[in-house]
Amino acid sequence: MHVIVIGAGAIGVCSAWYLRQAGFEVTVLERRGAPAQEASFGNAGVIAPGYVTPWAAPGMPRKILRTLFEREAPVVFRPSADPAMWRWITRWLRECHPERYRINKLRMQRVAFYSRTCLHELRSELDIEYEQSRGYLQLFRTQRDLDLAAPALALLRENAVPHRLVDAAGCRRIEPGLTDDTPLAGGLHLPEDESGNCPMFVRRLHQHAEAAGVRFRFQTSVARLRIASGGLSVELETPGGRVPEVLDADRVLLAAGVGSAALLRPLGLRVPLYPVKGYSATVMVSDELQAPLGALMDESFKVAITRMGNRLRVAGTAELGSRRLDLRPAALNTLIKVARDWFPAAGHYNQATLWAGARPMLPDGPPLIGATSVPGLFLNLGHGSTGWAMSCGSGKIAADQIAASAGRGDGPAIDMDGLTPARYQLAPA
Repeated sequence: MHVIVIGAGAIGVCSAWYLRQAGFEVTVLERRGAPAQEASFGNAGVIAPGYVTPWAAPGMPRKILRTLFEREAPVVFRPSADPAMWRWITRWLRECHPERYRINKLRMQRVAFYSRTCLHELRSELDIEYEQSRGYLQLFRTQRDLDLAAPALALLRENAVPHRLVDAAGCRRIEPGLTDDTPLAGGLHLPEDESGNCPMFVRRLHQHAEAAGVRFRFQTSVARLRIASGGLSVELETPGGRVPEVLDADRVLLAAGVGSAALLRPLGLRVPLYPVKGYSATVMVSDELQAPLGALMDESFKVAITRMGNRLRVAGTAELGSRRLDLRPAALNTLIKVARDWFPAAGHYNQATLWAGARPMLPDGPPLIGATSVPGLFLNLGHGSTGWAMSCGSGKIAADQIAASAGRGDGPAIDMDGLTPARYQLAPA
Protein backbone atom coordinates (compact mmCIF):
# COMPACT_ATOMS: atom_id res chain seq x y z
CA MET A 1 0.00 0.00 0.00
CA HIS A 2 1.41 3.37 -1.10
CA VAL A 3 1.25 6.50 1.11
CA ILE A 4 2.32 9.93 -0.13
CA VAL A 5 3.38 12.40 2.53
CA ILE A 6 3.34 16.06 1.46
CA GLY A 7 5.91 18.06 3.42
CA ALA A 8 9.35 17.19 4.80
CA GLY A 9 9.45 19.30 7.91
CA ALA A 10 9.63 17.76 11.38
CA ILE A 11 5.99 16.58 11.14
CA GLY A 12 6.30 15.09 7.65
CA VAL A 13 9.62 13.28 8.20
CA CYS A 14 8.46 11.80 11.52
CA SER A 15 5.23 10.66 9.86
CA ALA A 16 7.17 9.07 6.99
CA TRP A 17 9.44 7.19 9.40
CA TYR A 18 6.56 5.68 11.36
CA LEU A 19 4.60 4.86 8.21
CA ARG A 20 7.57 2.94 6.85
CA GLN A 21 7.96 1.12 10.15
CA ALA A 22 4.30 0.11 9.82
CA GLY A 23 5.10 -1.55 6.49
CA PHE A 24 3.85 1.02 3.97
CA GLU A 25 5.53 2.10 0.76
CA VAL A 26 6.18 5.79 1.43
CA THR A 27 6.97 8.73 -0.87
CA VAL A 28 7.64 12.19 0.61
CA LEU A 29 7.16 15.26 -1.60
CA GLU A 30 8.89 18.49 -0.54
CA ARG A 31 9.11 21.76 -2.44
CA ARG A 32 12.42 22.73 -0.83
CA GLY A 33 15.77 21.15 -1.62
CA ALA A 34 16.25 19.48 1.79
CA PRO A 35 14.25 18.54 4.90
CA ALA A 36 13.34 21.01 7.66
CA GLN A 37 13.78 24.17 5.59
CA GLU A 38 10.67 26.11 6.61
CA ALA A 39 8.94 26.35 10.03
CA SER A 40 11.20 23.57 11.39
CA PHE A 41 14.40 25.40 10.45
CA GLY A 42 14.82 28.34 12.81
CA ASN A 43 12.52 27.52 15.72
CA ALA A 44 13.32 27.94 19.41
CA GLY A 45 14.27 24.28 19.83
CA VAL A 46 12.10 23.87 22.92
CA ILE A 47 10.55 20.48 23.75
CA ALA A 48 8.48 21.50 26.75
CA PRO A 49 5.24 19.52 27.18
CA GLY A 50 4.65 21.23 30.52
CA TYR A 51 4.84 24.65 28.86
CA VAL A 52 2.94 23.87 25.65
CA THR A 53 0.06 26.30 25.62
CA PRO A 54 -2.45 27.84 23.19
CA TRP A 55 -1.77 31.33 21.93
CA ALA A 56 -5.46 31.93 22.68
CA ALA A 57 -5.14 32.49 26.41
CA PRO A 58 -7.01 34.57 29.00
CA GLY A 59 -5.52 38.04 29.12
CA MET A 60 -3.74 37.71 25.77
CA PRO A 61 -5.99 40.15 23.83
CA ARG A 62 -5.47 42.76 26.55
CA LYS A 63 -1.72 42.14 26.52
CA ILE A 64 -1.58 42.59 22.74
CA LEU A 65 -3.52 45.86 22.94
CA ARG A 66 -1.31 47.12 25.77
CA THR A 67 1.89 46.57 23.76
CA LEU A 68 0.49 47.30 20.29
CA PHE A 69 2.41 50.54 19.80
CA GLU A 70 5.52 49.71 21.81
CA ARG A 71 8.81 49.52 19.96
CA GLU A 72 9.71 46.15 21.51
CA ALA A 73 6.49 44.15 21.56
CA PRO A 74 6.02 40.37 21.81
CA VAL A 75 3.15 40.50 19.30
CA VAL A 76 3.08 42.64 16.16
CA PHE A 77 -0.30 43.21 14.49
CA ARG A 78 -0.23 44.54 10.94
CA PRO A 79 -3.87 45.05 9.91
CA SER A 80 -4.72 44.31 6.30
CA ALA A 81 -7.76 43.74 4.11
CA ASP A 82 -7.21 39.97 4.17
CA PRO A 83 -10.63 38.48 5.13
CA ALA A 84 -8.97 35.20 6.19
CA MET A 85 -7.04 37.09 8.85
CA TRP A 86 -10.16 38.74 10.29
CA ARG A 87 -12.05 35.43 10.32
CA TRP A 88 -9.10 33.85 12.12
CA ILE A 89 -8.95 36.66 14.70
CA THR A 90 -12.69 36.39 15.38
CA ARG A 91 -12.37 32.67 16.10
CA TRP A 92 -9.21 33.23 18.12
CA LEU A 93 -10.91 35.77 20.41
CA ARG A 94 -13.65 33.23 21.22
CA GLU A 95 -10.96 30.75 22.31
CA CYS A 96 -9.41 33.16 24.86
CA HIS A 97 -12.10 32.29 27.43
CA PRO A 98 -10.64 30.47 30.50
CA GLU A 99 -12.62 27.25 29.97
CA ARG A 100 -11.72 27.08 26.27
CA TYR A 101 -8.09 27.73 27.19
CA ARG A 102 -8.17 24.84 29.66
CA ILE A 103 -9.61 22.42 27.10
CA ASN A 104 -7.19 23.44 24.37
CA LYS A 105 -4.12 23.35 26.59
CA LEU A 106 -4.95 19.87 27.85
CA ARG A 107 -5.40 18.65 24.29
CA MET A 108 -2.03 20.09 23.26
CA GLN A 109 -0.29 18.66 26.30
CA ARG A 110 -1.76 15.23 25.60
CA VAL A 111 0.05 15.20 22.24
CA ALA A 112 3.21 16.84 23.58
CA PHE A 113 3.77 14.40 26.47
CA TYR A 114 3.15 11.44 24.18
CA SER A 115 5.51 12.98 21.64
CA ARG A 116 8.30 13.32 24.19
CA THR A 117 8.01 9.61 24.95
CA CYS A 118 8.19 8.80 21.22
CA LEU A 119 11.21 11.10 20.83
CA HIS A 120 13.11 9.39 23.64
CA GLU A 121 12.35 5.98 22.16
CA LEU A 122 13.59 7.12 18.74
CA ARG A 123 16.69 8.70 20.24
CA SER A 124 17.55 5.46 22.01
CA GLU A 125 16.67 3.19 19.08
CA LEU A 126 18.54 5.17 16.41
CA ASP A 127 21.26 6.76 18.57
CA ILE A 128 20.40 10.25 17.30
CA GLU A 129 22.14 13.23 18.88
CA TYR A 130 20.69 16.72 18.31
CA GLU A 131 22.39 19.02 20.86
CA GLN A 132 19.75 18.21 23.46
CA SER A 133 19.68 19.68 26.96
CA ARG A 134 17.44 19.13 30.01
CA GLY A 135 15.34 21.62 31.97
CA TYR A 136 13.29 24.68 31.06
CA LEU A 137 13.08 27.95 33.00
CA GLN A 138 10.42 30.62 32.51
CA LEU A 139 11.48 34.09 33.65
CA PHE A 140 8.95 36.63 34.94
CA ARG A 141 10.18 40.21 34.94
CA THR A 142 7.19 41.56 36.88
CA GLN A 143 4.62 40.34 39.38
CA ARG A 144 1.95 41.07 36.75
CA ASP A 145 3.50 38.50 34.39
CA LEU A 146 3.66 36.02 37.25
CA ASP A 147 -0.02 36.61 38.02
CA LEU A 148 -0.97 36.01 34.35
CA ALA A 149 0.63 32.56 34.59
CA ALA A 150 -1.89 31.45 37.25
CA PRO A 151 -4.17 29.44 34.86
CA ALA A 152 -1.17 27.57 33.42
CA LEU A 153 0.17 26.84 36.90
CA ALA A 154 -3.22 25.46 37.96
CA LEU A 155 -3.16 23.00 35.06
CA LEU A 156 0.39 21.93 35.87
CA ARG A 157 -0.73 21.12 39.43
CA GLU A 158 -3.90 19.41 38.24
CA ASN A 159 -1.93 17.13 35.91
CA ALA A 160 0.94 16.48 38.34
CA VAL A 161 3.54 17.96 35.96
CA PRO A 162 6.84 18.38 37.87
CA HIS A 163 7.48 22.09 38.36
CA ARG A 164 8.46 24.59 41.01
CA LEU A 165 8.21 28.34 41.42
CA VAL A 166 11.54 29.91 42.31
CA ASP A 167 12.58 33.40 43.34
CA ALA A 168 15.20 35.47 41.54
CA ALA A 169 18.03 33.87 43.48
CA GLY A 170 16.67 30.43 42.64
CA CYS A 171 16.62 31.32 38.93
CA ARG A 172 20.27 32.30 39.11
CA ARG A 173 21.19 29.06 40.85
CA ILE A 174 19.64 27.16 37.92
CA GLU A 175 21.23 29.48 35.34
CA PRO A 176 24.37 31.05 36.88
CA GLY A 177 25.01 33.16 33.78
CA LEU A 178 21.89 35.30 34.33
CA THR A 179 22.83 38.93 34.90
CA ASP A 180 21.83 40.77 38.11
CA ASP A 181 21.02 43.95 36.17
CA THR A 182 17.62 42.96 34.72
CA PRO A 183 14.53 43.03 37.00
CA LEU A 184 13.38 39.51 37.86
CA ALA A 185 10.28 38.76 39.95
CA GLY A 186 10.78 35.00 39.82
CA GLY A 187 10.66 31.96 37.63
CA LEU A 188 8.98 28.66 36.90
CA HIS A 189 11.31 25.68 36.52
CA LEU A 190 10.18 22.59 34.60
CA PRO A 191 13.00 20.10 35.26
CA GLU A 192 11.76 17.36 32.91
CA ASP A 193 11.23 19.61 29.89
CA GLU A 194 14.07 19.92 27.40
CA SER A 195 15.38 21.46 24.20
CA GLY A 196 17.29 20.43 21.12
CA ASN A 197 18.27 21.28 17.56
CA CYS A 198 15.16 20.50 15.51
CA PRO A 199 16.63 20.61 11.96
CA MET A 200 19.60 18.50 13.09
CA PHE A 201 17.21 15.85 14.41
CA VAL A 202 15.07 15.95 11.25
CA ARG A 203 18.11 15.59 8.98
CA ARG A 204 19.32 12.55 10.96
CA LEU A 205 15.86 10.96 10.93
CA HIS A 206 15.60 11.65 7.19
CA GLN A 207 18.81 9.65 6.68
CA HIS A 208 17.42 6.73 8.69
CA ALA A 209 14.08 6.88 6.87
CA GLU A 210 15.77 6.92 3.46
CA ALA A 211 17.94 3.96 4.45
CA ALA A 212 14.75 2.13 5.52
CA GLY A 213 13.22 2.61 2.07
CA VAL A 214 11.31 5.92 2.22
CA ARG A 215 11.57 7.75 -1.09
CA PHE A 216 12.14 11.50 -0.79
CA ARG A 217 11.54 13.82 -3.74
CA PHE A 218 12.87 17.31 -3.02
CA GLN A 219 12.27 20.44 -5.12
CA THR A 220 8.89 18.91 -5.95
CA SER A 221 5.83 21.13 -5.53
CA VAL A 222 2.28 19.84 -5.45
CA ALA A 223 -0.17 21.66 -7.73
CA ARG A 224 -3.36 19.94 -6.60
CA LEU A 225 -4.92 16.87 -5.05
CA ARG A 226 -7.40 14.84 -7.07
CA ILE A 227 -10.00 12.35 -6.01
CA ALA A 228 -9.50 9.23 -8.14
CA SER A 229 -11.25 5.89 -8.33
CA GLY A 230 -9.74 3.60 -5.74
CA GLY A 231 -7.64 6.32 -4.07
CA LEU A 232 -6.13 9.77 -4.51
CA SER A 233 -3.87 11.35 -7.11
CA VAL A 234 -1.29 14.06 -6.52
CA GLU A 235 -0.59 16.37 -9.45
CA LEU A 236 2.86 17.93 -9.42
CA GLU A 237 3.75 21.40 -10.64
CA THR A 238 5.69 21.35 -13.90
CA PRO A 239 7.45 24.25 -15.67
CA GLY A 240 6.91 25.40 -19.21
CA GLY A 241 3.44 24.00 -19.85
CA ARG A 242 4.57 20.38 -19.88
CA VAL A 243 2.07 17.63 -19.16
CA PRO A 244 1.93 17.44 -15.33
CA GLU A 245 3.22 14.36 -13.57
CA VAL A 246 0.51 12.60 -11.57
CA LEU A 247 1.25 10.21 -8.71
CA ASP A 248 -1.34 7.73 -7.45
CA ALA A 249 -1.61 6.76 -3.81
CA ASP A 250 -3.80 4.64 -1.57
CA ARG A 251 -3.49 7.27 1.16
CA VAL A 252 -2.22 10.87 1.21
CA LEU A 253 -1.00 12.56 4.40
CA LEU A 254 -0.89 16.35 4.19
CA ALA A 255 1.80 17.85 6.42
CA ALA A 256 2.69 20.93 4.40
CA GLY A 257 2.33 23.58 7.11
CA VAL A 258 0.84 26.89 5.99
CA GLY A 259 0.66 25.64 2.39
CA SER A 260 -1.87 22.98 3.33
CA ALA A 261 -4.96 25.21 3.31
CA ALA A 262 -4.63 26.06 -0.41
CA LEU A 263 -4.41 22.37 -1.34
CA LEU A 264 -7.50 21.52 0.71
CA ARG A 265 -9.75 24.33 -0.50
CA PRO A 266 -10.53 22.86 -3.99
CA LEU A 267 -11.66 19.67 -2.25
CA GLY A 268 -14.23 21.63 -0.24
CA LEU A 269 -12.19 21.44 3.00
CA ARG A 270 -11.70 24.85 4.61
CA VAL A 271 -9.14 24.83 7.41
CA PRO A 272 -8.78 28.06 9.45
CA LEU A 273 -5.01 27.86 9.18
CA TYR A 274 -3.19 31.20 9.22
CA PRO A 275 0.54 31.99 9.02
CA VAL A 276 1.75 33.72 12.18
CA LYS A 277 5.23 34.95 11.43
CA GLY A 278 8.05 34.25 13.87
CA TYR A 279 11.69 35.27 14.03
CA SER A 280 14.94 33.86 15.37
CA ALA A 281 18.56 34.86 15.72
CA THR A 282 21.40 32.35 16.06
CA VAL A 283 24.44 33.66 17.95
CA MET A 284 27.88 32.13 18.47
CA VAL A 285 28.78 31.81 22.18
CA SER A 286 31.73 34.00 23.16
CA ASP A 287 31.89 33.26 26.90
CA GLU A 288 30.86 29.82 28.21
CA LEU A 289 30.59 31.00 31.82
CA GLN A 290 28.15 33.79 30.96
CA ALA A 291 25.99 31.78 28.56
CA PRO A 292 22.85 29.80 29.43
CA LEU A 293 23.13 26.09 30.20
CA GLY A 294 19.72 25.08 28.84
CA ALA A 295 16.51 26.71 27.62
CA LEU A 296 14.70 29.75 29.01
CA MET A 297 11.62 31.80 28.17
CA ASP A 298 11.21 35.51 28.89
CA GLU A 299 7.50 35.65 29.67
CA SER A 300 7.21 39.42 29.25
CA PHE A 301 8.44 39.36 25.65
CA LYS A 302 7.63 35.69 24.84
CA VAL A 303 11.22 35.20 23.67
CA ALA A 304 13.01 31.87 24.10
CA ILE A 305 16.77 31.59 24.58
CA THR A 306 18.11 28.09 23.94
CA ARG A 307 21.62 26.71 24.14
CA MET A 308 22.56 24.59 21.11
CA GLY A 309 26.16 23.45 21.40
CA ASN A 310 28.39 26.48 20.88
CA ARG A 311 25.43 28.62 19.72
CA LEU A 312 22.44 30.40 21.22
CA ARG A 313 19.08 30.35 19.49
CA VAL A 314 16.96 33.38 20.37
CA ALA A 315 13.42 33.03 19.01
CA GLY A 316 10.10 34.78 19.40
CA THR A 317 7.81 37.60 18.27
CA ALA A 318 4.46 36.72 16.76
CA GLU A 319 3.54 38.85 13.76
CA LEU A 320 0.00 38.64 12.48
CA GLY A 321 -1.20 40.17 9.23
CA SER A 322 1.80 39.83 6.94
CA ARG A 323 2.36 36.84 4.68
CA ARG A 324 5.79 38.11 3.55
CA LEU A 325 8.79 36.47 5.22
CA ASP A 326 10.88 39.63 5.22
CA LEU A 327 13.23 40.33 8.14
CA ARG A 328 11.72 43.20 10.13
CA PRO A 329 14.52 45.01 11.98
CA ALA A 330 12.26 45.98 14.90
CA ALA A 331 11.28 42.37 15.61
CA LEU A 332 14.86 41.14 15.37
CA ASN A 333 16.07 43.96 17.59
CA THR A 334 13.59 42.79 20.24
CA LEU A 335 15.15 39.31 20.21
CA ILE A 336 18.68 40.66 20.59
CA LYS A 337 17.56 43.11 23.29
CA VAL A 338 16.04 40.28 25.37
CA ALA A 339 19.14 38.08 24.99
CA ARG A 340 21.40 40.98 26.01
CA ASP A 341 19.12 41.77 28.97
CA TRP A 342 19.74 38.32 30.46
CA PHE A 343 23.14 37.29 29.06
CA PRO A 344 24.88 40.53 28.00
CA ALA A 345 28.35 39.04 27.43
CA ALA A 346 27.38 35.53 26.30
CA GLY A 347 27.57 35.85 22.53
CA HIS A 348 28.56 37.75 19.42
CA TYR A 349 25.18 39.43 19.10
CA ASN A 350 26.28 41.83 16.35
CA GLN A 351 27.08 38.83 14.11
CA ALA A 352 23.81 36.93 14.56
CA THR A 353 22.34 34.83 11.76
CA LEU A 354 18.74 35.98 11.27
CA TRP A 355 15.64 34.04 10.17
CA ALA A 356 11.90 34.50 9.70
CA GLY A 357 9.33 31.76 9.17
CA ALA A 358 5.57 31.17 9.10
CA ARG A 359 4.00 29.17 11.92
CA PRO A 360 0.86 27.30 10.79
CA MET A 361 -1.58 28.39 13.49
CA LEU A 362 -5.16 27.33 14.16
CA PRO A 363 -7.31 29.71 16.24
CA ASP A 364 -7.68 27.35 19.19
CA GLY A 365 -4.18 25.84 19.33
CA PRO A 366 -4.30 22.02 19.10
CA PRO A 367 -3.25 20.40 15.80
CA LEU A 368 -5.47 18.44 13.42
CA ILE A 369 -4.38 14.82 12.99
CA GLY A 370 -6.51 12.27 11.20
CA ALA A 371 -8.85 11.33 8.36
CA THR A 372 -10.93 13.88 6.46
CA SER A 373 -14.25 13.49 4.68
CA VAL A 374 -12.28 12.88 1.45
CA PRO A 375 -11.59 9.12 1.36
CA GLY A 376 -7.91 8.36 1.80
CA LEU A 377 -6.88 11.91 2.74
CA PHE A 378 -5.35 12.46 6.19
CA LEU A 379 -4.09 15.64 7.88
CA ASN A 380 -1.18 16.30 10.21
CA LEU A 381 -1.04 20.07 10.52
CA GLY A 382 -1.75 23.19 12.58
CA HIS A 383 0.93 22.70 15.24
CA GLY A 384 1.74 26.42 15.39
CA SER A 385 4.88 27.26 17.33
CA THR A 386 5.01 23.83 19.03
CA GLY A 387 5.59 21.57 16.02
CA TRP A 388 8.98 20.41 17.28
CA ALA A 389 7.52 19.53 20.67
CA MET A 390 4.73 17.50 19.03
CA SER A 391 6.46 16.12 15.92
CA CYS A 392 7.36 12.56 16.92
CA GLY A 393 4.04 11.90 18.63
CA SER A 394 2.05 13.45 15.79
CA GLY A 395 3.92 11.33 13.26
CA LYS A 396 3.25 8.16 15.24
CA ILE A 397 -0.42 9.05 15.67
CA ALA A 398 -0.89 9.70 11.94
CA ALA A 399 0.87 6.46 11.00
CA ASP A 400 -1.27 4.49 13.45
CA GLN A 401 -4.44 6.09 12.06
CA ILE A 402 -3.51 5.23 8.48
CA ALA A 403 -2.54 1.70 9.51
CA ALA A 404 -5.90 1.24 11.24
CA SER A 405 -7.72 2.50 8.13
CA ALA A 406 -5.95 -0.26 6.21
CA GLY A 407 -6.83 -2.91 8.78
CA ARG A 408 -3.35 -2.97 10.33
CA GLY A 409 -3.80 -2.17 13.99
CA ASP A 410 -6.05 -0.52 16.51
CA GLY A 411 -5.16 3.12 15.92
CA PRO A 412 -3.38 5.70 18.11
CA ALA A 413 -2.26 4.92 21.64
CA ILE A 414 -3.68 8.16 23.08
CA ASP A 415 -7.16 9.66 23.37
CA MET A 416 -7.85 11.61 20.15
CA ASP A 417 -10.84 13.57 21.45
CA GLY A 418 -10.65 17.11 20.03
CA LEU A 419 -7.54 16.42 17.94
CA THR A 420 -9.03 15.12 14.68
CA PRO A 421 -10.38 17.05 11.64
CA ALA A 422 -13.90 16.43 12.99
CA ARG A 423 -13.20 19.38 15.33
CA TYR A 424 -13.66 21.70 12.34
CA GLN A 425 -16.35 19.61 10.61
CA LEU A 426 -13.77 18.32 8.11
CA ALA A 427 -14.63 14.68 8.81
CA PRO A 428 -17.38 12.62 10.43
CA ALA A 429 -17.38 12.94 14.24
